[in-house]
Amino acid sequence: MAIKPTQEELDIEREITNPAKRIRWATHRAKGPKGDKKRQSLLDRLHKRVGSDEKKRDSTGKEGDVSDGADVESSTAGSEEQDNGRRIYFNIPLPAEERDEEGLPKATYARNKIRTAKYTPISFIPKNLWFQFHNIANVYFLFIIILGIFSIFGASNPGLNAVPLIVILALTALKDAIEDWRRTVLDNELNNAPVHRLVDFNNVNTAEDHISMWRKFKKANSRGIAWVWNLWKNRNAPKNEPEWRDRALKEARPSADTRRASVFSRHSSYFSGPVEGEEGIQMTPVPSPLRDQKPSADAFDFGEGARLKEGVTTTVKSTTTQHAQKFYGSVIDPFKATPDKARFKKDAWKSVQVGDFVRLYTDEEIPADIVVLSTSDPDGACYVETKNLDGETNLKVRSALHCSRDVRHARHCEKAEFVIESEGPHSNLYSYNAVIRWQQRDAANPDSSYEMAEPITINNLLLRGCQLRNTEWVLGVVVFTGDETKIMINSGITPSKRAKISKDLNWNVIYNFIILFCLCLVTGIVLGIYWSKGDTSHAWFEFGSYGNNIPALDGVIGFWAAVILFQNLVPISLYITLEIIRTLQAVFIYNDVLMYYDKLDYPCTPKSWNISDDLGQIEYIFSDKTGTLTQNVMEFKKATVNGVPYGEAYTEAQAGMQRRQGINVEEESARALEQIARDRVRMLEGIRKMHDNPYLRDEDLTFVAPDYISDLDGDSGPEQKIANEQFMLALALCHTVITERTPGNPPKIEFKAQSPDEAALVSTARDVGFTVIGREDDRIILNILGEERKYTVLNTLEFNSTRKRMSAIIRMPNGKIILFCKGADSMIYSRLLPGVQRELRQTTAEHLEMFAREGLRTLCIAQKELNEEEYQEWSKAYEEAANAVANREEKLEEVSDTIERDLILLGGTAIEDRLQDGVPDAISLLGKAGIKLWVLTGDKVETAINIGFSCNLLDNDMDLIVFKVDDDSLATAEALLDKNLAIFGMTGSQEELDAAQTNHEPPAATHAIVIDGDSLKLVLDESIKIKFLLLCKQCRAVLCCRVSPSQKAAVVQMVKTGLDCLTLAIGDGANDVAMIQEAHVGVGIAGVEGRAAVMSSDYAIGQFQFLTRLVLVHGRWSYRRLAETIANFFYKNIVWTFSLFWYQIYTNFDGQYIFDYTYIILFNLAFTSLPVILMGVLDQDVSDKVSLAVPQLYRRGIERKEWTQPKFWGYMLDGLYQSVITFFMVYLLFSPAVPNTMNGLSIDDLQRMGVYVATIAVVAANLFVLFNTYRWDWLMVLITVISTLLIWTWTGIWTSFTTSAQFYKGGAEVYGSLSFWAILLLTVIICLLPRFSAKSIQKIYFPLDVDIIREQVTQGKFDYLKDTDAFIPPPPKKANGASEPASAVEPAKHKEAEILAQDDDRRPIYPPSIAPTATTHNPRSQNGSNSTDYTFRRSLDGLPQRISFDRPRPSFDRARMSMDRVRPSFEASSDFTSAAMLTRLESSHSQGHGQGQGQQAQHSQHGGRAMSRLRKFSLRRPTVTREEAPENIEHPPLPKSGA
Repeated sequence: MAIKPTQEELDIEREITNPAKRIRWATHRAKGPKGDKKRQSLLDRLHKRVGSDEKKRDSTGKEGDVSDGADVESSTAGSEEQDNGRRIYFNIPLPAEERDEEGLPKATYARNKIRTAKYTPISFIPKNLWFQFHNIANVYFLFIIILGIFSIFGASNPGLNAVPLIVILALTALKDAIEDWRRTVLDNELNNAPVHRLVDFNNVNTAEDHISMWRKFKKANSRGIAWVWNLWKNRNAPKNEPEWRDRALKEARPSADTRRASVFSRHSSYFSGPVEGEEGIQMTPVPSPLRDQKPSADAFDFGEGARLKEGVTTTVKSTTTQHAQKFYGSVIDPFKATPDKARFKKDAWKSVQVGDFVRLYTDEEIPADIVVLSTSDPDGACYVETKNLDGETNLKVRSALHCSRDVRHARHCEKAEFVIESEGPHSNLYSYNAVIRWQQRDAANPDSSYEMAEPITINNLLLRGCQLRNTEWVLGVVVFTGDETKIMINSGITPSKRAKISKDLNWNVIYNFIILFCLCLVTGIVLGIYWSKGDTSHAWFEFGSYGNNIPALDGVIGFWAAVILFQNLVPISLYITLEIIRTLQAVFIYNDVLMYYDKLDYPCTPKSWNISDDLGQIEYIFSDKTGTLTQNVMEFKKATVNGVPYGEAYTEAQAGMQRRQGINVEEESARALEQIARDRVRMLEGIRKMHDNPYLRDEDLTFVAPDYISDLDGDSGPEQKIANEQFMLALALCHTVITERTPGNPPKIEFKAQSPDEAALVSTARDVGFTVIGREDDRIILNILGEERKYTVLNTLEFNSTRKRMSAIIRMPNGKIILFCKGADSMIYSRLLPGVQRELRQTTAEHLEMFAREGLRTLCIAQKELNEEEYQEWSKAYEEAANAVANREEKLEEVSDTIERDLILLGGTAIEDRLQDGVPDAISLLGKAGIKLWVLTGDKVETAINIGFSCNLLDNDMDLIVFKVDDDSLATAEALLDKNLAIFGMTGSQEELDAAQTNHEPPAATHAIVIDGDSLKLVLDESIKIKFLLLCKQCRAVLCCRVSPSQKAAVVQMVKTGLDCLTLAIGDGANDVAMIQEAHVGVGIAGVEGRAAVMSSDYAIGQFQFLTRLVLVHGRWSYRRLAETIANFFYKNIVWTFSLFWYQIYTNFDGQYIFDYTYIILFNLAFTSLPVILMGVLDQDVSDKVSLAVPQLYRRGIERKEWTQPKFWGYMLDGLYQSVITFFMVYLLFSPAVPNTMNGLSIDDLQRMGVYVATIAVVAANLFVLFNTYRWDWLMVLITVISTLLIWTWTGIWTSFTTSAQFYKGGAEVYGSLSFWAILLLTVIICLLPRFSAKSIQKIYFPLDVDIIREQVTQGKFDYLKDTDAFIPPPPKKANGASEPASAVEPAKHKEAEILAQDDDRRPIYPPSIAPTATTHNPRSQNGSNSTDYTFRRSLDGLPQRISFDRPRPSFDRARMSMDRVRPSFEASSDFTSAAMLTRLESSHSQGHGQGQGQQAQHSQHGGRAMSRLRKFSLRRPTVTREEAPENIEHPPLPKSGA
């Protein structure tokens, strides 16, 4: 029962209800923009798509462990926005200040009708032509056609000249029309989709919609076209069949469960709007009132216990005390008189307005952004699927407001009076701030009321585009419509990208324009001079020039006539050809079955089809770690509780560590896995013996720790038993997961969580007997070892990338209030209670460090007991912050921080995220190809480094530079950069950067750099960024840890602009979108984090290993093909155009054609187009398997040697030479004599001579393309032959008709002459002889790498590839046994690591070359750091295992002995060492927090002996220290402790 607030409380502050404290939003939250801001235009959104600048919400620190103070921007940061908050009134008249002079609302809101189509029936033709003529190629074509219309410029057939442009425009318009028609159909389906809207209800927030004459005109046109289309479509339909509407009226109405209409149903009723006179939709379970119907007596009786009513109290029984439940109030005014006419009626989406009440059914799509008032669930919960927004398919939970859960029917909507104060529309999908305010009526006194309020968050908002799932119905109110909804604001286009070769191509086209200008200028000058002479034959035989013999005018006319004559010199058709080629390349990439990921049914999907050649020039790859290199499938492996380590695991990082120590990993892994299997059986037996857990599935168990079960059963005493119970209880209560029951005996419980980490934590708690059964209102139900208990969730303090922690405030069954907190170790340690648990903290920190070194992701778990007064005081401050509309996130963070202090440490967890299949081989292969891989991750340094070694990014031969700036000083960062640059003999000057831009050689594998987010923020400063870039360029690998999304993009931008190179970014989550869009090529991985990265990418793949095939095979092929295609295109146009030019010498440059005009049109369109297109689509220098077996072939793309300016000019000169041969060989044939046909007719006229020249040019051009093609298969040869024969075919057909005029019978006469065939054969040979000779000499005496590999393929050295099915085939030497055995190579590789036993303190855990170097030396390494004695442990190398006073722990001892022997000296003072770092961070946030915490500290130290956090020595499993060492151990003298 609720307790009515006292008058004193009301005087202090009006009642403000609690927010929805059970956070059901099972995805990430992002820090939103200010509530009073809005975007001004779509252009401002283009680079701010979903999550582009915001970390993915993750309650456990995954990818969220950015550095404190990291530059995490909201998705709308930096955009121009304006104050656009809104107040929406429901059943309350608008105040005077909200109305204009006419009494209409001042506020105007967007219509809910949306249009994604570009065109309307009226605007299509002019608008489409306008867009098409933005293409410079079409403008050029149009200009040539316009010139040709004027006979003064000598075009023989202007109409024929326009055919190519008309065809191009028509085909493009047809494609655009089809695409836009589809968009229009979808728009109409969506705008006319059904929704149940409250009608006969006065929505005071919107005025009547006035339709302008222009809109009426457009609507009439649209209806007319739709009517014609439907008439045509239904022309064959039976006439006597009743319409579906008539059938619907005659047939029986289906049940309530079947009346949900599909959103995308194509019923024409959706297009025609609601049916007039249709009956209002009834509400379940009580029918809505029809017209003139009065409410029943029990209309407001919601059942026993359904809602708390004012003035009525209830108590929750517990063993200790009684606690009053919160009174939430109700927006319903039970005393309000209403007309009872409102009802829910089916309407169209486009009719929905701000302020409307709507009701949604399961599987319906949300029509607008809607605040949830009530649902069919008594708990007020509803489930939505958000894949249309962020690509995630897991269900999220939204909650109804507490104050409106009584609003369930139409009559309730009429009686509800409230105002929603909302922030303006913005793009952040994970943030929304608003407040609902109402006057609470006193049931006992109708005249008494007071104001109440409740905050509205993203958890109470249904976004347009989501779909309602697993919920019978939802009732809500509309706050944003149309273009102001979040999905529409975020519908900006991915930033357009252009291929580098296309940018370079512009210069070559400009060069051709210059050449064209020169040719036309020569033509104009010569023609003007010639016509000005009076002593030539034209003075007698011509009637004067078009310019009336004025030299300047004749020259101008001749200039433009030459533009038409030489139009083919500028290869405008090249752009169309490249579009065709790139489209077909994308089709082949999509259909590559070797990049198909069957687990997700996902092929490699190109999204940007115009940058495939950029894939062949990638020099730098920037990769996320979690979910990209790893599987993002989390498995709980280890834990430390009360200072005791638990869990058996053998991780990939641990295997890599042992490999570097010379241990036989295969034998060790087999032994470890065998031990783990035995322990797994023991643990399952222990669990069943202690409690037969019906929810445990043996195959799902990942936490293998039989000693944990023993301790949980009390074998190690009551203290450890209670500690283990409390630890698992924290995991079972501090989360936001959703439980899903699968029916069975027993039922199977699965968890839908906001992150894989959180699901792993709760699943492990379930496996050991702490099962989350579900939620009931604000309570969470647990089954603890067979006993069901209910815990009240008072508040949930959410995780975000800045907090790096989450907390749950729980009222326990005994009435106590406990705050459970989990998060990054640095955040938890800095908030621990000062002065206690010193020993536990140090031991836990060492355990966490060891877990991280094994490649596991660690979290800390802590708790704090709150007294009732302390909580109530804090709760008021929290509610006040929650009710704020502006700056709500900042205020909540400030309030949350005040209570998350003085925590008591419980322990830590370790979760494994295994590498994806093939990642180590893929990274190694990319490295051999000369590609540099940088890893940008939010994980800790230790974890990232271990994964780096596991995946072959780092190796033992590298010096590891850990770049850490301790004082956040720019000067310190610069000094550290100078120090490290000095290793490479560099100073960081501009001259060195200029040299680096032209040097594409991969750096030696001697150094790698690791940097965290704080230091990265400093080195990205403009003043020292060049130095950092040069330092990174000298390193084979770069790992940036704890970085934010904006920092990821900044790193990519630094490399992209600082070095002359192409970049590729690959990631899988919304936090990777920024860098994916920043890079030249963005690749998204379709994983478990949703599809935000995929939706923003240029290419989408299923796994990281597919990147090797995408880049090394398709990318290299595409780049080489396009480079050769472009060169050949320029060549063939030069041959054709200059053949015309040479003829002008003998016509005084009067613009006469030597060819028939149809030849000029068809040369690029038919005669020579197909071979060069086929070369660009299908040519292969080597096969795909050889490309992967010899990745070094890719380096030619990195150095960009396939398309260079020397190559361009070489092909141009070759074309110039062949044009000379083509024309002058024919000229020399006709010069001494004139060939005649058999009947005596001569063939010396202009057009017949042109047949000779044109045929030679076509044959030479096509054979030239064939010469430059590597793969001569039947298709390539066939297409070349067909294209070549087309000129014979066309000439024969065209000259057979009299329409060819003087060309009539020209084909038969020329082809019947022996001279034609003789000159054709001889000229083609002379044309191609230089190219043939040059290629022969180059391949024999100066072979390229690919020439040598091709020769080896011919020799059969790669025949072994036919027998391998490996995704990444082995290199030829290893496959043929030519390489040395691994055992012979390995010692040489690790020669530097062979350090004497007495020097073990100098032997590092990772690269052996690190410890003694200047970059990593630590002056305090002799005595450890902060009393953590590492040096003594190194003296225990001879021990078979770690000393233990009780039972053995194989995994822990194995990892401890492995790492104690090889701990590097520098780590003790570096933040690389978690234990040392955490010691410095201990209680830093709790100290100085105020004297008010003294009572809490005293209570924690002296209260509750059974749960004492100061562990007793008899129960410890300690790390051996020098004081505890057995006396009989022989070891070298211990170093003296330093100060």
